[in-house]
Amino acid sequence: MDKPWLKQYLPGVPETIDPDRYSSLGAMLEESFLHFADRPAFHNLGKTITYRELDLLSRAFAATLCNNLGYQKGDRVAIMMPNVLQYPVVLYGILRAGLIAVNVNPLYTPRELKHQMLDSGAKGIVILANFAHTLAEVEKDLPLQDIWVTEVGDLVGGLKGHVVNFVVKRIKKMVPPYRLQKNSSLLEALETGKGQSLKTGKVTGEDIAFLQYTGGTTGVSKGAVLTHRNMVANVLQAESWIGGTFNPGEEVAITPLPLYHIFSLTANCLFIGKIGGLNVLITNPRDFPVFFKELKHWPFTFITGVNTLFLALLNKPQIKEVDFSHLKIALAGGMAVTQAVATKWAETTGHVLLEAYGLTETSPAACINPTNLQTYNGFIGLPISSTVVALMDEEGRPVHKGEPGELCIKGPQVTQGYWKKPEETAKLFTPEGWLKTGDIATINEQGYVKLIDRKKDMILVSGFNVYPNEIEDVVSLHEGVLEVAAIGVPDEAAGEAVKIYVVKRDPKLTEGDVMAHCRKNLTGYKRPKYIEFLNELPKTNVGKILRRALREPAAKA
Repeated sequence: MDKPWLKQYLPGVPETIDPDRYSSLGAMLEESFLHFADRPAFHNLGKTITYRELDLLSRAFAATLCNNLGYQKGDRVAIMMPNVLQYPVVLYGILRAGLIAVNVNPLYTPRELKHQMLDSGAKGIVILANFAHTLAEVEKDLPLQDIWVTEVGDLVGGLKGHVVNFVVKRIKKMVPPYRLQKNSSLLEALETGKGQSLKTGKVTGEDIAFLQYTGGTTGVSKGAVLTHRNMVANVLQAESWIGGTFNPGEEVAITPLPLYHIFSLTANCLFIGKIGGLNVLITNPRDFPVFFKELKHWPFTFITGVNTLFLALLNKPQIKEVDFSHLKIALAGGMAVTQAVATKWAETTGHVLLEAYGLTETSPAACINPTNLQTYNGFIGLPISSTVVALMDEEGRPVHKGEPGELCIKGPQVTQGYWKKPEETAKLFTPEGWLKTGDIATINEQGYVKLIDRKKDMILVSGFNVYPNEIEDVVSLHEGVLEVAAIGVPDEAAGEAVKIYVVKRDPKLTEGDVMAHCRKNLTGYKRPKYIEFLNELPKTNVGKILRRALREPAAKA
């Protein structure tokens, strides 16, 4: 695994990690509970829990599952919660019990929830009361043994917890009415298991830790099988990559992306937990007054997000009141970082916005830029420790040096495949065992990977490949543009033409202004033929722009 650039750019980073250093995620967590017992672990709604408290609470939930309810290794338990203190307690409990965690997007519709529950075969679900009405609509169709309901303030405790729950339910009316045939309180489950010894079977690295659902934007969602070894490997890869930048037990992470999403799950919940840091959970990142209150309160050293989240923060006047002097790493993933956002972030905060790349199927990190990067470079980074990448053509053959190709990955963090979907799994890998990402990339002489675009998003204009990311990056540099998305639409003369959807920053921005900017910065076949202004772009729950949602109505037009 020859990586000569490692010594040049990251002299302290090892070429490989040992994915079998811990037998399971539970074993890794036990080490943190021991070494960082009295350090703060998670904070939310004014309440902080320590690693000692997290140890006791997660152990109690695990004991209830295994000792009292008969759950056995391999049983699936779903979690349908945003970033609240209950999430890490429940997740760590599931993992310590040797069970399989099934993360569920709380914004799912009843149809989507039903599919995921039936597909995963979840035996139980822990759900925030705010979303229980969704479950109530399909409960009769699900073979669930247990449903645990929890309210936002349950682990805040005391009078404040009651006040939080009252305000959320009665004042803000954020808990729609629901009626579940069988449900119990998460607090009761925690009380039942309190003080019990944990009786579980032996958990190994090859056992499944997560069914992490993905691919919902291209059809029915599929459960990526992620083992304890996959996840431990990715945590250790992140730890080795960051090296001496972070100090164990001292870091403060701002966590606005939902922990049920693979990026935040690994980078924040598991990695920061591994090094004994504090995760400041942002329950609703769209509630900017509360978000900025936390940003201004904490001497944070780490923040993760997607491009649209960083853009939203930068466009709020409160950003000038935030102290970034303690910040060590601002990590962006999940979607391409635009030069405009990266530049403005650096100007505003004095720090580089570090771009990383991964997939749900790679647990997720595969490439990350060096932590000592001095300026945004437009690359998704270098392959991380124990990871190799290759570029393949349509026939699965390596492309010629310097040419673009489909990015393919090998490493200990790569999934075994999709849950109960052998045909989909077969499509995911080459005969030689390379995971096919579906992303088109190039690799330069120094080993840096540059993402051009998704294969399915590529636009073919008169035989020329046009990549939406490039168009969006250029258009976003116009000072009058807030956000932009590019798609291909049918064109009689060229086969396809470029259409862009623009959200204005400047209300006076015109189609002519955008066209003039594109003429100056893009060659003829790349320039948009059509421009449509929107009030907002369709996005996923974590802020990724949904080009599919734009393509569908455009195709019918």
